[in-house]
Amino acid sequence: MTHLIGGISSAGRALPKIDGKSFQVLRSQGPYLWDMQGARYVDTALGFGASMLGHADTAVVDATCIALRNGPMPSFAHEAEEAAAAMLARFTGELSKVIFLNTGSEAVHLACRTARVATGRQLIVKFAAGYDGWYDQVAFGNAGSGAAEMAGGVRPHRDGILLLRYNDLADAEQLFREHTDIAAIVIEPVLANAGCVVPAPGYLKALSDLAHQHGALVVLDEVLMGFRLHCGLSGTLLGADPDLATLGKAIGSGVPVAALVGKPEIMNLFERGRIVRAGTYSGAPPACAAVLASLTRLEKCDYPGLLARGDQLREDIGQAFAAQGAHISTSGYGTVFTLWNSPTAPRDYAEASHIADNQWTLDLHVALRKQGVMSMPFAYGRIYLTFAHDQTAFETLRQAYAGAAKQMLKR
Repeated sequence: MTHLIGGISSAGRALPKIDGKSFQVLRSQGPYLWDMQGARYVDTALGFGASMLGHADTAVVDATCIALRNGPMPSFAHEAEEAAAAMLARFTGELSKVIFLNTGSEAVHLACRTARVATGRQLIVKFAAGYDGWYDQVAFGNAGSGAAEMAGGVRPHRDGILLLRYNDLADAEQLFREHTDIAAIVIEPVLANAGCVVPAPGYLKALSDLAHQHGALVVLDEVLMGFRLHCGLSGTLLGADPDLATLGKAIGSGVPVAALVGKPEIMNLFERGRIVRAGTYSGAPPACAAVLASLTRLEKCDYPGLLARGDQLREDIGQAFAAQGAHISTSGYGTVFTLWNSPTAPRDYAEASHIADNQWTLDLHVALRKQGVMSMPFAYGRIYLTFAHDQTAFETLRQAYAGAAKQMLKR
């Protein structure tokens, strides 16, 4: 009898057995994973984007270990908490006030609470097929659900959450004609969990402007995309104008930490006691140490170079399949992208759900694992690349995808 439900604590960790054998990680370092038998894999899942520095970055691990030895949870304020907040605020522009939390889901929950208090309104808008955490309210309309399809001409809603079609400004205009009680729109700059669907040119700015014209706040959900395209918020780089933003993953390089950042006039509501917040482990010394070490390292990293190498890999993968007579496509950016068994990448969720091919992605995952590459095994999965992926890792990926294409398309 096993005691751990399904053998995992988070459903996203589920992997298929190969030759009757399940996969468990022995250790991880840089761009690699080792299984229990000692076999090494180039990892493209990277804790679902939890690091831009690769696994177990030495500077982050060392800083976190020092903080642990000095006491992991002292209950009261400590020096690293303000230092980490100040460092983070250097990269978030006008969103200069910071609250540390433990998970991205928690940060989005607090952002929604903040927007409701700040505006006196109750409705929160999120993208259909977007993923903004697993809490009951914002889990509504996730990719794969019936609500995400937005069929039938009636806008799906539940528990104060309304759905909005991504990359559809006309739908947003209709939304504000229908509702005057919208507190905030939660914007994922890239519809990552629906397969890295990217924003159309000008869309994020136009959507931000529309929300502000109608008195609603703009919340950027940067838990996945933050610090992935440059050393800062991806949404602002792509045109969004946020009032609040949620962060996680990359700011801790694998150490559990998240943050809510916002404009001072909004975050002042916390100072005045207008908004309830708590959390035993929020801003704990190990988390703050990880933030300081991560951002210190990321500030010096060559983002344009990594993005270029990743885009070249996307092109190489496409050519490997084309050489076998198949035409695939990719969506996303050089540090995070999705492969599609289709000659054209989706522009919205309707197209993504139409071309999503779970069996093809599963077959690709199995073929890659046999060649020493770990990937996410479902259709909307992403390929994450980090600064730890060196020339050797990139070459292994090229060869593995070429081999997988031959194996999957052998005639």
